[in-house]
Amino acid sequence: PDGASGSLPGRLGRVTTSPDDAEAWVHRFHPRPEATRRLLCFPYAGGSASFFYPTSTALPPSVEVLAVQYPGRQERRDEPALRDLGELADRAAAALLPWADRPFTFFGHSMGAVVAYEVARRWEERHGIVLGHLYASGRRSPSRHRLETVHLRDDAGLLAELTSLGGPGLELLADPEVRAMILPAVRGDYTAIETYRHTAGAPLRCPLTALIGDRDPRVSVDEARAWGELTGGPFALRVFPGGHFYLVDAQREINAMLAREPAAADDPR
Repeated sequence: PDGASGSLPGRLGRVTTSPDDAEAWVHRFHPRPEATRRLLCFPYAGGSASFFYPTSTALPPSVEVLAVQYPGRQERRDEPALRDLGELADRAAAALLPWADRPFTFFGHSMGAVVAYEVARRWEERHGIVLGHLYASGRRSPSRHRLETVHLRDDAGLLAELTSLGGPGLELLADPEVRAMILPAVRGDYTAIETYRHTAGAPLRCPLTALIGDRDPRVSVDEARAWGELTGGPFALRVFPGGHFYLVDAQREINAMLAREPAAADDPR
């Protein structure tokens, strides 16, 4: 899925956050105080931090995995989902800053890839923090726009979209109570990503890798390759067998990639 209106990171209003806010935004499944770096994972539209629990389990002690929890789901279900991706990135960038006391890698899937990118922009612009690596999964470059209106559909149309993408946990949506609890966050996320418009600015300075499934209806190889325009660092594109949620079947290979220390891979450009 896709996101909300944004402006240059340096021109966005600064957001303050309390320590409680910082804790609310992060799931730290396996605390690893001895870790030399952190991997921060950003979920897809309608997704939650728990999607990345297997990643936290699989990675070595040298990497501490943190997963972002957006408002409007699980223990944050009493908070309204944020319908503007610029506001979501603003609040996440501020709330996550206390965790940036060691080298960081970002991994975002689908909408999460755009949120990760926008947080990385804010960290560079406002704080001079350059990531060790940004992994953008299952999403076209923010500079490539498609007109999408899933967020305007009724609940049945929204469910049809989720079913067509084949995401995890779809069987839970058969329960009316679960649907009533989940769909507001899904609609809010789709509103954010489908109304998002990229604003050109300075390219990132970190290495960036785009990852997609070869049968993903939401991103083409050319749209994924365009991520390379958004960084001055090395860029790579990896294409896996599968659809929008290719990463479920490719988890072992992706975890092995994330476990490696960030390195300047060959740049195919």
